[in-house]
Amino acid sequence: MRLRLDLHVHTRYSSDCRTGVVEVIERCSDMGLDGFAITDHDTLKGIPEATENGGGLIVIPGLEVSARGAHILALDVREPVPARLLMAETVEKIHEQGALAAIGHPHVFLKPFLKEREVAGARFDAVEVANASRFPYSWTRTRNATLARRLGLPRIGGSDAHIPETVGRAYTTVESRSREVEDIIRAIRAGQSEAEGRGISLSERLKKFVG
Repeated sequence: MRLRLDLHVHTRYSSDCRTGVVEVIERCSDMGLDGFAITDHDTLKGIPEATENGGGLIVIPGLEVSARGAHILALDVREPVPARLLMAETVEKIHEQGALAAIGHPHVFLKPFLKEREVAGARFDAVEVANASRFPYSWTRTRNATLARRLGLPRIGGSDAHIPETVGRAYTTVESRSREVEDIIRAIRAGQSEAEGRGISLSERLKKFVG
């Protein structure tokens, strides 16, 4: 079955976001998504609330880990992963839980590029190719897709939403044999995923900071 999932969503449990967990759930339902991953910065505090209120949506427990020099998405994670570790150390900690490790928004405009050799050596499972919040969207998507191709890694996408309006703007399509999280993660690892969507508007970008 083909599933549409936003694999990068923030809630009020991230220090730079005020969106309630229920707001995320309502927005995902309105967008016709099958589910989402809450990936708050270095905390799993929003997961129980999402699981309790998710209704028919798939809720993937996630985390955006602040590694040294990179942000790393941990999907189907059960315990927090320490921040500020080296990239390879962070991926190793994620893998110890049996979780999936994806390099988040690897290319950011006007910031130093990640070293491809370092990314390759960290043994990531996937690359976040589509990130709706990164500017300019088309440029970053192209660069991220090139990285995924060169490393031979699956592609995923997410909104990186910090306000309700942008939840689901970018997302991942996954060909999974079921709606179980374990099968979804297995499908992504096998390359049965694709990054979809578009970028957020300038007004939405500004609202993140002044809303």
